[in-house]
Amino acid sequence: MQVRFESMRLEHIDQVVEIEKKSFPTPWPRQTFEFEVLYNELAEYAVAVDNGRVVAYGGMWLVLDEAHVTNVAVHPAYRGRHIGRALMLELIRRAKARGATRMTLEVRPSNTVARSLYKSLGFVEKGIRKKYYQDNKEDAIVMWLEQFPPDGC
Repeated sequence: MQVRFESMRLEHIDQVVEIEKKSFPTPWPRQTFEFEVLYNELAEYAVAVDNGRVVAYGGMWLVLDEAHVTNVAVHPAYRGRHIGRALMLELIRRAKARGATRMTLEVRPSNTVARSLYKSLGFVEKGIRKKYYQDNKEDAIVMWLEQFPPDGC
């Protein structure tokens, strides 16, 4: 498996939506991804591609010196291969290149795999957004990465 990262383009969106639907109980619709790619100047989205197939994607909004991760997902058939970690490092690299000095995200308390990944990258749990998730009113843990890891981690 040889995964490479590309900026998300319109031709990736069908595969991104497929992963989104397999990963989240309230998936974003195709139109949201189209808007993000075409019109949102604050947005930065990347896809992980293996042999022409999108196997993961992630995105963020960059406002001043802050990157806010909007979503990260790996196709179920590709989980457990460290693609999520590589994707997060790619997002961090892109955030730094666009002038961000820190990063934030929300994650479900029940998503222990993602929480462990984020902690391994230096994210710290800083707060709770009560009843954040629409599908089951689960809280969201707000995590911050106050100092980016060195390149190549």
